[in-house]
Amino acid sequence: MSITAFGMIVLYLFLFLYIVIASIDFGAGIFILQSKLRGTESTLVPIIGRYLNPIWEVTNVFLVFFTVGIVGFFPDFAYYYGSVLLVPGSIALILLTIRGSFYAFQNYGPDSKFSWLVLHSVSGLFIPAALSMGLVISEGGYIHKTSSGTGVDLNWLDLFFSPFAWAVVFLALVSVMYISSGFLAYYARKAENMKAYNIIRMWFVFWGPPMALVSLFTFITLRSQNKQHFDVAVNQYWWLFLISILCLLAAWILSIMKKSPGTAFMLVVIQMATAVTGYGLSKWPYILYPYINGDIHKTDDPMAWALTIAAVVGLLMLVPSLIFLMRLFIFNKDYVEGKNDEGYY
Repeated sequence: MSITAFGMIVLYLFLFLYIVIASIDFGAGIFILQSKLRGTESTLVPIIGRYLNPIWEVTNVFLVFFTVGIVGFFPDFAYYYGSVLLVPGSIALILLTIRGSFYAFQNYGPDSKFSWLVLHSVSGLFIPAALSMGLVISEGGYIHKTSSGTGVDLNWLDLFFSPFAWAVVFLALVSVMYISSGFLAYYARKAENMKAYNIIRMWFVFWGPPMALVSLFTFITLRSQNKQHFDVAVNQYWWLFLISILCLLAAWILSIMKKSPGTAFMLVVIQMATAVTGYGLSKWPYILYPYINGDIHKTDDPMAWALTIAAVVGLLMLVPSLIFLMRLFIFNKDYVEGKNDEGYY
């Protein structure tokens, strides 16, 4: 295994952790808005707020590490993506700023206006949709070099009318709701708040079938968008995707039976991990079809070693810090049961 390939494994770990943690964060905001509109805020908001308060500040660190790392490993990444992702990237940054502002007002301001809550919740849908454009474009067919050969253009019409693009966007949105409801159901059960658990559990049961259908639709549309990637995924890594499907089914059945919400969420994590692993392995060595090949368009070995060491050190610092934060707050018995509540939202 080359040092570049090993470095990409580390970066995919950052990406996977961001997908899980950010999905819980984004989905939680939507559930808070829904509870406000339905009048169930007294039941749900304290549970969700106890998770969000200590976690929101560290979520984006994983995305920053992934972005900086992939640009460092593949300098051409900035050339091809820098201009074509200007619009979706700017939208994502603005929405992330709005979310950060909401948390600041909620934690340090005298009150939290409903309009800010709406912006915070809606951004939880638009941020993953905007970020998913990077994955869509990486499959090729949307970027073309200019006639002068000195720049690149994004064909917005092809992107807008692409079934694969819409499949990935919907997959991102459904994943947010699915992962978030799975974790929050477990968290509510751990807090022994059965009323909140039953409400959130029904959300998880509801989002299970759409998750399966949208995943299948994304896989089917990948065949028409990038047959090379599809063939490798089907012929060589089908077993990873099969494990992912079985985990989804098992988690859904456990939730219907009201059994082991912690086990159900661990199955969700395994489901996402195997799907991300299968995607990454079947796509390698391509980072952007057909322009960036990880075996060819890479940085020199000394820089690759330096980046890999930095990424590993960052991972070894962030993961224990996240675990410590969760043990201190998220999984602290008194904190989970709300004995130190000072009010939320």
